[in-house]
Amino acid sequence: MSQSRYARAWNDLDSGLRAWRLATTLGWTDVRLRYRGSVLGPFWLTVSALIMVASMGVIYARLFHMNLQDYLPYLSLSLALWQVGLSSLLLESCTCFIDAEASVHAMKLPFSLQALRLLVRNAIVFAHSIIVPIGVFVIYGVFPGLISLAALPGLALWLLDGFAACLLLGALCARFRDIGPIIGAFLQIAFYVTPIIWKPSQLSQHQSHILVLNPFYDLMELVRGPILGTLPTLPAVSIAVGLSVVWCVAAFFFFARTRERLAFWV
Repeated sequence: MSQSRYARAWNDLDSGLRAWRLATTLGWTDVRLRYRGSVLGPFWLTVSALIMVASMGVIYARLFHMNLQDYLPYLSLSLALWQVGLSSLLLESCTCFIDAEASVHAMKLPFSLQALRLLVRNAIVFAHSIIVPIGVFVIYGVFPGLISLAALPGLALWLLDGFAACLLLGALCARFRDIGPIIGAFLQIAFYVTPIIWKPSQLSQHQSHILVLNPFYDLMELVRGPILGTLPTLPAVSIAVGLSVVWCVAAFFFFARTRERLAFWV
């Protein structure tokens, strides 16, 4: 029975990946429906991000005694990667199957299709939010060059982790609805203990070594570091990849054990 359960879960993943065109269409439709009737649509995210970066940049640059030309590109990129990347992806993965209740009950589709649908939706929103860091980079003349291409493997790892988060947290939160608010509170704490509005260089050498144990910092550095012109350290890469492997394996086994009950939970 356990072998057949895992085989059915693997077939679900295979069927969901094969239906990526449908997932893309559904994700695009979700964004259109979310901003239906709006003049700017998703570009409201760009406007709000611009206001936040401008206000926080001036205030925190004075508090931390930093050069605005050096700090504002760092802050704008960090906020975009955190708010629309890691944090948003984790929070929305908690309601991945709950939000898809209508389609789950209406037709027989692979559950993994809903995870792909969420990734597409977040990728579209991320594309609107990344406009602000790009504009800041252009204004201050920050051009990292070809080293920025090293961020692509990090983004691919983010997508894989996000897909696994949908399978794990989506199923877990469908069964236990209190998990979502707990994760939201945890992410608020993680925002302040992760170098997003402050830089790792502000810590002492001993504190910076401990910082590598923060998985959010490691994941951020895989993408943020190359875009800012520096490659992530080997410990950061090792921890990020190692935790991602454990995360994906745990997600698959949990999804395999809960998949057949998901339709009843949502």
